Amino acid sequence: MTIGIFGAGHMGSAMIKGWLRSEAILPQELLVRGGRRGTAQALQKELNFKLTDDNHAFLEQDIIFLAVNTPLILPILNDLKEILQDKIIPIVSVSAGVSVKEMQAVMGDHYPLAQAIPNTPVQINQGMTGIVYSENITLKNKELIQRNFNYLGELVEITEDKIGIFGTLAGCGPAFVDVFMEALSDGAVLNGMDREMAYHVAANMVASSANLLLETGKHPGELKDGVTSPGGTTIKGITALEKEGFRYATINAIDTIMKS
Repeated sequence: MTIGIFGAGHMGSAMIKGWLRSEAILPQELLVRGGRRGTAQALQKELNFKLTDDNHAFLEQDIIFLAVNTPLILPILNDLKEILQDKIIPIVSVSAGVSVKEMQAVMGDHYPLAQAIPNTPVQINQGMTGIVYSENITLKNKELIQRNFNYLGELVEITEDKIGIFGTLAGCGPAFVDVFMEALSDGAVLNGMDREMAYHVAANMVASSANLLLETGKHPGELKDGVTSPGGTTIKGITALEKEGFRYATINAIDTIMKS
């Protein structure tokens, strides 16, 4: 298995780290073309994958990923179309701004394409990725794409009209959770806990609470009710959150992104 990837920014780097961390992909099986900022070169010194500045090198890859800024997707595809000619190598964009239909307009309706929206936990093989496939993709190419994302965490197939909300929830959500954990830790520090311990406890609590929901399949409200004793400390804390509009602020954050 050989993987080619354009881009080693936040998402590209996360995917590269995840593949190599999985040990299913070896450094010599990973070809990266970086940009002008030098992030790919710096990461290559750490992880020892192959670097290139020649798009023709992607002719030898089994699959190609595009992890670059949205304005670069179509120009790269135009270049790859000329280079690949009759060779068929599945191409996956991880940019939210270019649809499969727009990619097909360049590569043709027959070409195996996908648009995927991963989130940054792919770097520790615990990512959540939504994916849309081109209409005429073969089962063989679809399975190849799925296998590479399965190394990075969970993959779910979605329709093109849902990719925006998926990206907002799964892609922006980690930042919301990070802010929440930081605020929880600030509250703990305010009350005497040292910072390192506060971050550790908050992160562990969030992770284990999420796993409890996933493993039990219970409604979040039911799990919340199991912690909130009548007149107890937890319900007092929840009341304080509600007073400050915690739920509305969270819903509004998602809605604001979708309307922007």
